[in-house]
Amino acid sequence: MDIESLIRPEIITMERYIPIVPFEVLTARLGRAPSEIIKLDANENPYGPSPKALAALANLQFSHIYPDPASTALRAALSRDLGLPAENILAGAGADELIDLIMRLFIRPGDIVIDCPPTFGMYSFDTAINAGTLIQIPRRDDFDIDVPAIESIVRGEHVGADLRVGLVRGEHTGSPPPKILFIASPNNPDGSLISDADLRRLLALPLVIVLDEAYIEFSGTLGHARWVLEHDNLIVLRTFSKRGGLAGLRVGYGIFPSALMPHLWKIKQPYNVSVAASAAAIASLEDADYMADVVKKLVAERNRMAEALSELPFIKVYPSHSNFVLCRVIGRDAKELKLKLEQQGILVRYFNKPGLADCIRISAGKPEQTDALLSALRRLA
Repeated sequence: MDIESLIRPEIITMERYIPIVPFEVLTARLGRAPSEIIKLDANENPYGPSPKALAALANLQFSHIYPDPASTALRAALSRDLGLPAENILAGAGADELIDLIMRLFIRPGDIVIDCPPTFGMYSFDTAINAGTLIQIPRRDDFDIDVPAIESIVRGEHVGADLRVGLVRGEHTGSPPPKILFIASPNNPDGSLISDADLRRLLALPLVIVLDEAYIEFSGTLGHARWVLEHDNLIVLRTFSKRGGLAGLRVGYGIFPSALMPHLWKIKQPYNVSVAASAAAIASLEDADYMADVVKKLVAERNRMAEALSELPFIKVYPSHSNFVLCRVIGRDAKELKLKLEQQGILVRYFNKPGLADCIRISAGKPEQTDALLSALRRLA
């Protein structure tokens, strides 16, 4: 039989998400030891987990037992950390799992999801998996959200051809109206923040606002987790991958309106957060001073790197409130620059998509990693 003929047609035609190449594959490809590679391409925390988190992993007692389906201890620790009710918190295997869970909660085939590119690719990826229709409303040249355009789409008002052409996947006829809007703040890949005024305007619209605050700890702001208690259409997502250095363990969390929680408990995978991930995340919260110190170091290194990069004639640096900087390469080929850095064991992220032509994104690293990056770029000037 032709088994492929039984696959959902939207899966056959969807685009594949291209993740970062695994570290062990890179080391083999480059012919370098892991210690010789400076990995600044995936916004990872180069300092890694806190000592308490590492100790918790080393002393796991119940790895042979299924984890708590409710992540009770982790949610209690998050409640103390955030000053919010545990009843409004749901843990996931990374924020990525929660993005998919939100889609499954709201989206039926054909339902409309809005995102604002350039932004995190999982929003469009999970829309496709869940057979939703994606409307993309591009950010402005300074990466600000185009709030009036979103308002027009949601209200079913006429939208000019200049917005539609090449930017909308699927036709929005005004029925049904959009259900979900995804906003990353700080945005990946540029590090911009949404203003409180713009967020309030969006929250006045009749749709779910999912605010992805994966990098909020690097922004110098408190974020909007507490706003969830005041707005029944706001969801805030966060992660331990960045400030906690737990990207490899996959643990994140969301703050949800009370009305959604009973339904989320119904549809989430029972044992989604592993024993190891939960133990490490709880220990990280108990080592708050360590995480705060790491964030302080990375912010300082981000600022130092941005200032030094701005002095290079072929680099334009965009302001960032995250643990990375986005750079536009001027007067030369950005991909070639990325490959030349790679030959020296320095990995950065290259983009070539609408809004990001000739761009590279560089994660903040340790001081010695920044020094090596800057030296390499100056040699290539």
